[in-house]
Amino acid sequence: MSQPNLNERIQVDTSDDDSLFEIQTVSGSNFSFASSVRDYYYENGRRYHAYRHGQYPFPNDQEEQDRLALTHHLFKLLTGGDLHRAPIRHSNPRHILDIGTGSGEWALEMAENYPQADIMGTDLSPIQPNWAPPNCRFFIDDAESDWTFSPGETFDYIHARTLAGGIGDWPRLLKQAYQHLKPGGWFEAQEFESCLCSDDGTHERATSVNNWAELLTQSSKKFGKPMDVAAKIAQWMVGQGFANVTDDVYKSPVGGWPKNRRYKEIGRIAKVSTMEIIEPYSLALFTRVLGLSYQDAQEHMERARAELMSNSHHLYVRFHFVYGQRPFDDDYTGSEASSDVGL
Repeated sequence: MSQPNLNERIQVDTSDDDSLFEIQTVSGSNFSFASSVRDYYYENGRRYHAYRHGQYPFPNDQEEQDRLALTHHLFKLLTGGDLHRAPIRHSNPRHILDIGTGSGEWALEMAENYPQADIMGTDLSPIQPNWAPPNCRFFIDDAESDWTFSPGETFDYIHARTLAGGIGDWPRLLKQAYQHLKPGGWFEAQEFESCLCSDDGTHERATSVNNWAELLTQSSKKFGKPMDVAAKIAQWMVGQGFANVTDDVYKSPVGGWPKNRRYKEIGRIAKVSTMEIIEPYSLALFTRVLGLSYQDAQEHMERARAELMSNSHHLYVRFHFVYGQRPFDDDYTGSEASSDVGL
């Protein structure tokens, strides 16, 4: 298990040139659902979900599924291979829920690691594989609406990863998660911050990257589903009654600039991930919300990509693994918990 490294200063490898690192992707496949949820919407060369169209601004096509697989790999690199930070390993969890499961990599690996557990994954899009093990199931659900589970259906562990930009009311989401946890059960959110930083101030020279990140922040807020939520989740969880709330923060370098070999490997993967995240995160928000033309949106993205190719900016992103527990002595439904915490 790798430990959080927020306070560690990552040393720069002055001899390394990572600008020629090749970008590779991995493959995914689809799961079978009702045809109506497969009536996808196409815009600017990307495919978007059909169920409750327009509520989620990011695509669901094969290119996006490949990116999600790479992101899953990056999260595992940061934690040393662990799928979660919440201390559930020795508690013998029987019922596990993955909110916004995407292409299902996390849920599938959890099903292998916890064969005694029933794993459920929910998402707006039916893009999960059809080779799931018998203890793993996927179904369509909107995490922002009232969950389809009955009040008595509870879980030992609920997981949510990279939902930033897709949730308008995080306190309400956390309230529902709390309600559907067994007393003593754990909820965990895994998110990364929307800004890029550095220890030596070189991020200030990355003007195109900073401009892109600022436009992303502005457009997501205007859309009503902000991207910059990672550092706020712990506070919201406390507000909903969670106990033992912990925010484990990992610094992920972007690029092969670190001297440390492990950080260099993480940085190279993170660089590819960041390059591939720019279009799917930006395209709909920049054109639909900010009103930019397709060409103008692409120019902003291309300038950011070009700047990321250089190792002269020693950039990193903070990843937050936030987890908390429903108290053992709390058996109420959580209806009194407030969802009025501001975003």
